[in-house]
Amino acid sequence: MQLLKKRIGFILAVILYGTIGMLLRFVDLPSEAVALYRGLIGAAFILLFQLVRRKLPEWSAIKKNLVWLLLSGVGLGLNWIFLFAAYVNTTVAIASLCNYMAPIFVIILTPFVLKEKLDPRKLPCIAAAFIGIVLVSGVIGGKVGSPAGILFGLLGACCFTGIVFCNRRMQGISATDRALMQLLLSAATIFPYMLIHNGGRIPFPTDLRSGLIVLTLGIVQTGLAYCLYFAGMAALPIQSVAILGYLEPIVSILCSVIFLSEPMDAFGWIGAVLVLGAAIVSEILPEKREG
Repeated sequence: MQLLKKRIGFILAVILYGTIGMLLRFVDLPSEAVALYRGLIGAAFILLFQLVRRKLPEWSAIKKNLVWLLLSGVGLGLNWIFLFAAYVNTTVAIASLCNYMAPIFVIILTPFVLKEKLDPRKLPCIAAAFIGIVLVSGVIGGKVGSPAGILFGLLGACCFTGIVFCNRRMQGISATDRALMQLLLSAATIFPYMLIHNGGRIPFPTDLRSGLIVLTLGIVQTGLAYCLYFAGMAALPIQSVAILGYLEPIVSILCSVIFLSEPMDAFGWIGAVLVLGAAIVSEILPEKREG
């Protein structure tokens, strides 16, 4: 039952992540500033949540996992930076496709890095999910994108791969403490980058709508979602983390179609069905028992 709750929480987190792109369309702020505020507001929300529950961060557990927290927090900040750079240098679809090579990297490296055996029954699901993302991205339409944009997207994927492995290495630390430290460290990583790109100034929301959306992104899509996400990541099989992660761009695309009236061709719909089908089949497969 506990594992089921974490699986549901992980799926909810991924769905919340998928709504970020749609909400960003209504924010009058540079993307790196939004990323910084996400990290700071999300961390503040988690800390307040802990204080309300009269549960302070467990500094002994944080100290024990400090190296992995530092690496994953910086990796999270770099992932956002590289992804935003990819958006600038190529299409959103190509940038997202390159960034979502991360699950493939995780699957390939897991036997070597974590010494975890992969369930071969789930490999076709992973392949189907990746094919689905390719179809949704629109690459088949002939838009390859610039080499710089592709490189930045792949670097973002490498950073996220590192985040997954760092989280699997942590022991004896709660999901809230993990999310709190990683968000603070990601904000610290993004801050100098934001200053450089904005001439040394800190952009602030100039209208009520942007302010409310940034606050929502920080509390719901970051603070709450990251607690659910990291709790699931620590407990779920690595294949489930990889496959369910592909739901995020699908949710993002569907939001753009439904709420922003952006078109999606037949290949896109086929891809969406492939990803959703792969996720469902992967999760209903019974756990493979040794021996």
